[in-house]
Amino acid sequence: MPELDYFIVDVFTQTPLAGNPLAVVMNSVSLTTERMQAIAREFNLSETTFVERRSLAVEQAEGVRVRIFTTQEELPFAGHPTLGTATVLALTAPETVRDGTVHLALNVGPIPVRFDDLNAGNGPLFGEMRQRDPEFGAALDPAAVAPIIGLHVDDLDRDSKPQVVSTGNAFAIVLLRSGDALARVKVNHDEATSFLRACGGRWFYLLAPVRDENADTGLRYRARMQFYGGEDPATGSAAGCAIAYLVACGRVSSGDRIQVRQGVEIGRPSDLFLSATRNSARVSDVRVGGRTVLVAKGKLFLP
Repeated sequence: MPELDYFIVDVFTQTPLAGNPLAVVMNSVSLTTERMQAIAREFNLSETTFVERRSLAVEQAEGVRVRIFTTQEELPFAGHPTLGTATVLALTAPETVRDGTVHLALNVGPIPVRFDDLNAGNGPLFGEMRQRDPEFGAALDPAAVAPIIGLHVDDLDRDSKPQVVSTGNAFAIVLLRSGDALARVKVNHDEATSFLRACGGRWFYLLAPVRDENADTGLRYRARMQFYGGEDPATGSAAGCAIAYLVACGRVSSGDRIQVRQGVEIGRPSDLFLSATRNSARVSDVRVGGRTVLVAKGKLFLP
């Protein structure tokens, strides 16, 4: 009976049983796509990744091949699976690290993840991924968006319009006026799916500024992302879209790092650290970082 090693990590946290959990299955090159999907359903986490190791020469040239699955489908890109998988590789396969960076080959293309301190043993590591440059899609009518997310149009920020943005996955970024409005969000998933599909998006990502005396600007952000009938503790791919949006519309200065907290409402607080740069009208260098902690490891026994 073949055995495959796996790891469970919590991403965007330094506290076990917080953040966003992820299963990472190693040495999965022999698995079919159908078997990967079945294993993802078995773990029943928001995402499971599969590491398909290749020769060191190929990995140095192209990156470590990784595939990402939800319980329902394969994704071209997702943030916490990227960060979590790179952390597992940094901890267990040091040959994959070059100049403090693990390079992953995802369906969306190559994504580098750089680590601050690889001497922390099995403790929480801080890693930062550089996502693809953003693509800005349709601006959305606030009056149409508000009822779909369970809010009144006055709950949305008055100086910006929701917009579809993608750094590999397309999210509709919606900036709200307050944390109180964020607490009342309740996405109608049936309406959201058809509405977003028509304008090129997949899911809503809701943001609100909150006061924080410890933050450099006096502000940090809270976020929520409801999908598949549930809620995501941390959404790294959406966070990259969000910082691109905030920098593009001038709400965050080019190069400044902000903190976003997500997952509070479901008891899995997550902290994401975001930055992007803007030159003229172009936003680039989108970075999403956070800590990852190892929680469990084991073996899969497959017939």
